[in-house]
Amino acid sequence: MALYFEDLKPGRVFKAGPITVDPTQASEFARQYDPQPFHLKEAAGAASVFGSLVISGWQTAAYSMRMLADSELAGIANGLVGLQIDKLMWHQPVQPGDVLSTEFDVMSRKQSRSKPGFGVVQLAWRTFNQRGELVMSLENAIWVAVRGEGQGPSHG
Repeated sequence: MALYFEDLKPGRVFKAGPITVDPTQASEFARQYDPQPFHLKEAAGAASVFGSLVISGWQTAAYSMRMLADSELAGIANGLVGLQIDKLMWHQPVQPGDVLSTEFDVMSRKQSRSKPGFGVVQLAWRTFNQRGELVMSLENAIWVAVRGEGQGPSHG
């Protein structure tokens, strides 16, 4: 069922995952997008501030986006249209083989004055590893259609 602005009430939480960090994908991502030694070689990772091989924070963000795209929020009627990201933080390093899950909290919402058929919804993302440690967080504004006539009842 499609989600609309009215369905995304502050306090509502959407959960997604788990997804396992594939070591081969981690190595390929690092080679292509973030070729720092501590992402590419065990020895360099062990000698780094991290003490082990770790994946790129950008890959952690990409895994989190994948979980968003697989979550109930993917049912937003007009698609997942991002407007802004704030306060992106990597709290703990992620290692190949870690299992990630994400929570998306609706923080606030405001209907658009200039385009009354839409509103802006503020989400807080929190990504955790298999030990329940927070590894990444961010805040994100998304553009969400308002329920129109004949589009069914609000829920949630």
